[in-house]
Amino acid sequence: MSAQVPVHRGPEGLPWAWGEPVPELPVPGPDSIRVATRSVITAASTDRLFLWLCQLRRAPYSYDWIDNLGRRSPRRADPQLCELEVGQSVMTIFTLTSFEPGASLMLRMNSGWPRRAFGDLRLQYRAEALSPQRSRLSVVMWMPPIGRVFGSQRRYLLAWGDLFMMRKQLLVLRELAEHHSAV
Repeated sequence: MSAQVPVHRGPEGLPWAWGEPVPELPVPGPDSIRVATRSVITAASTDRLFLWLCQLRRAPYSYDWIDNLGRRSPRRADPQLCELEVGQSVMTIFTLTSFEPGASLMLRMNSGWPRRAFGDLRLQYRAEALSPQRSRLSVVMWMPPIGRVFGSQRRYLLAWGDLFMMRKQLLVLRELAEHHSAV
């Protein structure tokens, strides 16, 4: 990542922020990057949340009919997917760039068609304890303009589409972390 600059969220609210407020993080790169945040509060432990975050290596856990070619994302966690290494594929179109065991995953959009379609996105998924009975599952997404023509407008539309998809993903992961077991 390049030089760190202060977070600049722009207008609060949709499509840039959904869910509980997320602690501010530095923005990697130039001032033209917008930040989008999504989060849910859950009764699951951070260990259970992280287990399910690692399952993103094999499926998107969103609207499967859209982003998983109609196949249902698995409902039993595979603990072996927690054996992380930088460079692993996540949700097909992302690469794991760093991680904090038990807490967070940093992803970057793959080059080629994914980056041309969605931009050079960077995401951080995080599981953090709020109290002994509550945790927050959050995503911070750094979004540069997409392409040279209408880049800011394309990014704005992507933020709305992402809100629709990631909201579903976080709700599914919360449900699975609270109620489903590992293999």
